[in-house]
Amino acid sequence: MPLCADAYSADLSDTIEVVDIADIPGGGQLRLLKSGCDFSIQFGSEELMGSCDHVSEEALATLTCPRLADRDGQVLIGGLGMGFTLSAALDAWSPRASILVAELVPKIVEWAKGPLAHVFAGRLSDPRVTIDVADVHDVIAAASDRFDAILLDVDNGPDGLIQAENERLYCNWGLRSAYGALRSRGVLAIWSAYPAVGFDRRLERAGFDVEAVRVPAFAGSTDDFHHIWFATKAASTL
Repeated sequence: MPLCADAYSADLSDTIEVVDIADIPGGGQLRLLKSGCDFSIQFGSEELMGSCDHVSEEALATLTCPRLADRDGQVLIGGLGMGFTLSAALDAWSPRASILVAELVPKIVEWAKGPLAHVFAGRLSDPRVTIDVADVHDVIAAASDRFDAILLDVDNGPDGLIQAENERLYCNWGLRSAYGALRSRGVLAIWSAYPAVGFDRRLERAGFDVEAVRVPAFAGSTDDFHHIWFATKAASTL
């Protein structure tokens, strides 16, 4: 359980405390762990997110915004996590933007207002933010030409590690659904801890123009990378 030890040489003598456990709708559990000042959300032995390794989570927002025509509009974020993507989106988009966060696990939202409140630093009270305790798949499926950007960080990558149901987002028809939920020239951005070879071709088959980018897994990393796909919807011909 890293808790930033690999990147920051944290004091491994610190006691690891289980702060809380969250049931995942449909099965499984997440654990919120603490060691010293560091927090970690884990699924089994996998760390899904940590309080100090968040460069790539921020990049999901900061690299998406410049790919859009402007900084206004509607943004959907799949997965609240520790709020690093949300925080970066609030900094990147304009005061006129609207940001909807779909989070499947109710306790993640509770943690954001409780033991992780200092990490969120009041971001949830920003008037641009709406939190919807819902499956982001359902939010996407119900939308049509609604979002200028969809930012997905709901698993460790496009293979449904935490929930097999997450694969609905990344299969051929799930990607076509995301295509339909975006406005003309909208961007679907997908975060992954691994390269997922061939996923770019799946995005292209759904109609997207695709760019794959590697970003450091943590600040200063030169040999450990995370991956983001930026998939742009074709411009409307109307």
